[in-house]
Amino acid sequence: MDDVFIKAAKIKLVIFDVDGVLTDGGLFFNSNGQESKVFHSRDGHGMKMLQNTGIKIGIITGRTSDVVSRRAKDLGIAYVYQGQKVKLAAYKKLINKLKFKPYETAYVGDDIVDLGVMKQVGLSIAVQDAHPLVKEQAHWITPNIGGKGAARDVCELIMKAQSTLQPQLEQYY
Repeated sequence: MDDVFIKAAKIKLVIFDVDGVLTDGGLFFNSNGQESKVFHSRDGHGMKMLQNTGIKIGIITGRTSDVVSRRAKDLGIAYVYQGQKVKLAAYKKLINKLKFKPYETAYVGDDIVDLGVMKQVGLSIAVQDAHPLVKEQAHWITPNIGGKGAARDVCELIMKAQSTLQPQLEQYY
């Protein structure tokens, strides 16, 4: 765990996949073909707290959904790359835009399409219910499953490593 904290202390950008990470991976379509997703409010609050500490958050997802755009807007996430079948290209574009080094970035994934980016970042994270190959490549595995607190786990890990969690929590008591 010490190695994970050392890596987490250097992070300036956290990138999340959506389906299976920010959601439980279920895809819901109504009879008109409109897509719905369920996001966990505690995950969202963790992401807001993390951003309050100066850490940037991005989303790279293979699917395209208006629901993701709305959730990102609600959370103040400016870096959203949807429809990315090969996520590594979007990752490289984003870190070049922000002028971050790979060791200053973290990626949270759950499936094999995330492996390309996970192998490039300074801190690769798999959600608890990720595919076994993804878990093998991860530096850290969240205590909670995707869509059920995993994103909050990531945010709190980074804030603990950077000694910013307590100040974020103190504003509530």
